[in-house]
Amino acid sequence: MSQPQPPHLAKLVIGLIMRQRELITPVVGDLTACFGAIDMVSPWFDFAYTHYYAPEMGTPLFRRVLVFKELIRQKDLGDIKQKTNAVEHRYGRDDRRSVSIDPGYLLRERFVLATGKNFAHRIYIGKGIYADLTLIYRKGAFEPLAWTYPDYADRPMRDYLEQVRRKYVEDLKALNNKTE
Repeated sequence: MSQPQPPHLAKLVIGLIMRQRELITPVVGDLTACFGAIDMVSPWFDFAYTHYYAPEMGTPLFRRVLVFKELIRQKDLGDIKQKTNAVEHRYGRDDRRSVSIDPGYLLRERFVLATGKNFAHRIYIGKGIYADLTLIYRKGAFEPLAWTYPDYADRPMRDYLEQVRRKYVEDLKALNNKTE
């Protein structure tokens, strides 16, 4: 019989897709007001993996990934997605988004994104939100799955998330040293 165990705290990771890079400053301001200080910021990634966002946001599109200092409870992902949806709506106009905000969390063994869209591999976590297992960590690297979004499957993004993972492991060690 398995024994229930409390889940580990997770590293909050939020991906942003936008056409107007100057939106980064106010959007980051809103996100830090919600989730606290930022720990890491990715370089800008060109976002040419899909045309899904083009009708709504235009082109060219860019992605940036923010990582927050405060570790989160995994069960809070649905609430976090609702807050990021509110920030998205704040910057939209004429029922179109100017920024897509994708929160998720990173653990030693996986990277999970939140979404409002159901699919076979997504698990409902409440409040209209699903958890998407996006990457798994195996043999020293993040590996994409059959359904992983192409930008997250791309090597530069996985390299960045591996840096985030190293920082997360350091954070856990520091947290454990505090509690001892």
